[in-house]
Amino acid sequence: MIHKFICFLIVVLGQNGWSQNSERSVINGKITSNTANTSDLEGVYVINAQTEASAITDASGSFSILAKADDVLVFSSVGFKEKRVVLTSENFTDLNFTIKLNMVMHQLEEVIVKRYDNINAVALGIVSADQKSYTQAERKLKTATALDPTATAGGMVGGSISADPLLNFFSGRTAMLKKEKEVEKKEFFMKLLEKMFSWEHFVERLKIPAEYVKGFEYYAVENDKFTVILNSKNKTSTEFLLGELAVKYKELIAGENK
Repeated sequence: MIHKFICFLIVVLGQNGWSQNSERSVINGKITSNTANTSDLEGVYVINAQTEASAITDASGSFSILAKADDVLVFSSVGFKEKRVVLTSENFTDLNFTIKLNMVMHQLEEVIVKRYDNINAVALGIVSADQKSYTQAERKLKTATALDPTATAGGMVGGSISADPLLNFFSGRTAMLKKEKEVEKKEFFMKLLEKMFSWEHFVERLKIPAEYVKGFEYYAVENDKFTVILNSKNKTSTEFLLGELAVKYKELIAGENK
């Protein structure tokens, strides 16, 4: 008797579900968005809130799902705001049934960056105030020539020094790094000189021919006395010595052109 009752319920529920689906038909539609990226339209869930049937949009944003008038379609995706649409009978005959979704906009809060000039490695105690700062070329040279008294050189009793400085010396690497250091120093002084005096100053004030200005700059920074004055950033003293060098340089040009 119980088995008959269960079978009766299954038949009734099945007929009820079939009758509900028989009242529904396939509706075709498409989603759009205010974003220019069409790839976002793929993978949006379309759920019939009444039957819990679901579909997923394709690459063009198109979808198909069983529904009827007055059913509610829910459009859900991570990148879009959820949207609910109550269907009307006209939607089933509309060949261009389109639903527009809005992108989820994540607005960042205002970020204020404050500059603290008094906070640096010295102020934090990371390095001492009198510690020498090295340029990149100077660091390379110091590393290549530094002796390491803690090296054990293969476990020799009492320790020894690292062989790297010797290898660098005989291979020519030390000489190359020293040359690189000198080139870096000259480039630094060249930039400092060009920052302090304009091209017009060399041509109009010092009477250096325009095509020889760059050569004169190299000539000036080769003078150790001049680079010391230049590095002090005393423009008056630098200009005075630069004038003396300009006279000598023009004499050299005149001698070459004879």
